[in-house]
Amino acid sequence: MSESLKFLAFDTSTDVLSIALSDGVKTWSYEGVGGAQASAQLIPSVLDLLAQAGWTLSQLDAIVFGRGPGSFTGLRTACAVAQGLAFGAAVPVLPVDTLLAVAEQARWDLQGQSEQDAPLIVLALMDARMDEVYSAAFLWQGAPQGWRALQNLQVGKPETVTLAPATLAAMANGADWLCAGNAFVPYGERLPDLPRAVSRVLAMPTAQALLRLAPALFKAGLAVPAEQAMPLYVRDKVANTTAEREVLKAEKLVAQLAEKIAAPLASQSVAAGNSV
Repeated sequence: MSESLKFLAFDTSTDVLSIALSDGVKTWSYEGVGGAQASAQLIPSVLDLLAQAGWTLSQLDAIVFGRGPGSFTGLRTACAVAQGLAFGAAVPVLPVDTLLAVAEQARWDLQGQSEQDAPLIVLALMDARMDEVYSAAFLWQGAPQGWRALQNLQVGKPETVTLAPATLAAMANGADWLCAGNAFVPYGERLPDLPRAVSRVLAMPTAQALLRLAPALFKAGLAVPAEQAMPLYVRDKVANTTAEREVLKAEKLVAQLAEKIAAPLASQSVAAGNSV
């Protein structure tokens, strides 16, 4: 990770709340219970990590967040907080696909800091609830090429998970591969048999994975203005449920709160700089 870039990253797409802050040399992190509790814990935990690092929000190069797919409530919380903090501090946001973060975490658990050049295919499989799974395949090409998507994100019954021609071609070229995610416990017996013996690795979309992905994505110009902090949904929806409408109302309040918190911190940073 580049030492010149500072990122705040968080993911609330699952039942785990994951937050991390890094300048490429040192990392501060927090993990807690996600789900319905994420909205209450996220902002205080972010502020606590910033205090530990001695940073202000305006010193960040971008706010990185898992944009989905995932929990409706969790994704709205992440977008609201990312948007509010970014507006208040005048920094961009960097949305990252949840399943790419899962693939990166699985690769890191396997290869560690070596960033081996050996190709690795990861089929990411996450529990989508409603008796369905999210799936996508990625190819690790080694540093500095990084990751490449092999097939589009899909959602469907566990039995319908398939491998795209690009994925099969990469496998035919001899690349090692594995399945990663959290879909194996609820749906393991229903997932289709896949070519060759393959490892199944429990991996979550951690904030640390987002931080490792962030420099390349940022340098590729994928950071966007705060107002573009939007979730990635996969399922088509005709209308929001009553509960989801309540989440959308709460999201607006959370975004407003985050912006109010961020703005004074940003102005304090400017004032401190002017006084030097």
